[in-house]
Amino acid sequence: MPGTNPLIRTFVLLALLALGGCAVLPENSERTASQHYTDTDDTALGQLVEERLPAHARGQSGYLLLPDGLDAFVARAVLAQRAERSIDTQYYMWHDDEVGNLLAYQLLMAADRGVRVRLLLDDIDEGGRDIDIAVFDSHPSIEVRIFNPFGRNTGRTLQYVTGFGKQTRRAHNKSYTVDNQATILGGRNIGDEYFSADPNLAFADLDVLAIGPVAQQVSRSFDEYWNSALSYPISTLLEAPPSEADIQQFRQEVTDFTAAEKDAAYLQRLANSDLSNSIRNKSVEFIWGDGRVYADLPEKLVESTGDRDYQMWTEVKPYMAAAQRELIILSPYFVPGKSGVEFLKQLRARGVRVRILTNSLASTDVGIVHAGYSRYRKDLLHAGVELYELNKITGKEERRDWSKGKIGRAKSSLHAKSFTVDRETVFIGSLNLDPRSVVQNTEIGVVMDSPEIAGRISNDFDQRIDEVAFRLTLEETGQGGEQLRWHGMVQGEPVTFSADPYTSFWRRFGIGFMRLLPIESQI
Repeated sequence: MPGTNPLIRTFVLLALLALGGCAVLPENSERTASQHYTDTDDTALGQLVEERLPAHARGQSGYLLLPDGLDAFVARAVLAQRAERSIDTQYYMWHDDEVGNLLAYQLLMAADRGVRVRLLLDDIDEGGRDIDIAVFDSHPSIEVRIFNPFGRNTGRTLQYVTGFGKQTRRAHNKSYTVDNQATILGGRNIGDEYFSADPNLAFADLDVLAIGPVAQQVSRSFDEYWNSALSYPISTLLEAPPSEADIQQFRQEVTDFTAAEKDAAYLQRLANSDLSNSIRNKSVEFIWGDGRVYADLPEKLVESTGDRDYQMWTEVKPYMAAAQRELIILSPYFVPGKSGVEFLKQLRARGVRVRILTNSLASTDVGIVHAGYSRYRKDLLHAGVELYELNKITGKEERRDWSKGKIGRAKSSLHAKSFTVDRETVFIGSLNLDPRSVVQNTEIGVVMDSPEIAGRISNDFDQRIDEVAFRLTLEETGQGGEQLRWHGMVQGEPVTFSADPYTSFWRRFGIGFMRLLPIESQI
């Protein structure tokens, strides 16, 4: 408001803050508590667990990695088709797109068979979709709850801006559990870009399908969130329920959409893939090992950010600290802070090799997080950490566009959240290594004692890292200073960059400006 009286500007600002503070939520004490089913050993999935469990693996869980987006879709869809008692699923985001609608259809078909479906969504991605969600919830076997909802009586953006410490703290958990026997954990939200469907955005992501005790541990965590005071039935957030016409229209639209997609890659893979057939035939070759699920309590969102009793990171970090030879970290958003740099420095002092892959400035979808991370690059390199940033140029067309000075149409981005220790222990989950995940949001993940899985991920890192990422180094400039260098491959040839690859001066300038802001605790 250039030229406006300072008193008027102050009044407008206070008015906006007041409007944000006027957001109200309905009474939520009448919600009905429910628990996961425990008597599911006689289900098809329960029998699969029993039949595939080796005699030497009693008490262990079985694991199947899902790095491929199509397989990650198939695993969720075919588990829904095999469900007999329950589907409990919790997500940070569930998009209204191809993948979102195809999976919603699978849940609907399961509910038609009498399977109880409980769907828990964080409210960050649900703006303007209450009626659609309520229509889905209207099925007698489906219940949808919204976690930490925004008030419906004022704008969401204003609530987010004025709601630091409340609306800025979200449930980032991602889990998909069927019959208390099988669960999927990892980095994927439900949306095209997370399952390799969007040709303009390819996320490198990772899930794990687990059967056995790990599934029961996820079920217990889900119940804690489902029955939390922060979990609102969608019906309580609406002034009026959807009409019968709305319900019939939704049913017809989702049926027509799925029929129209019968030749799509997802449904073709679901019908014919080795993975879908092996799950149906109970012939999946699982990797067996001990595992433990770690999850933040839902109360973390209302407790002090300094209370470490509510941070699952304090339970996960010791696995890293126990490294004797090697630590590999995959984290799309990596902001270690001074304490994290010191922690990694101590590992290096013990002779532990530390390698980290995160997003480059060109590949990240959250520039402000890169600003927080970039402060620590030199300190990490000085400590002897091997630091890699994703090389976003992956396709032939994109490389051609870049060589002509154009911004490539496709954009690859790292989204997997994992670490391996000494090629024996591996973590997969929703946890990024940044203050938002560690301190602000709630997260979930599983630590597996599995040399086979940890070795597979580590070996893949060894073999592919030079193709998919730039390795950062520090070089002396000749004037007593030092300069970052990015070493990688472009069109099969080794190249070195002296500034963040594939970025403009103004992009780097903006990130440099953001580095000056005191906002690290929020990124």
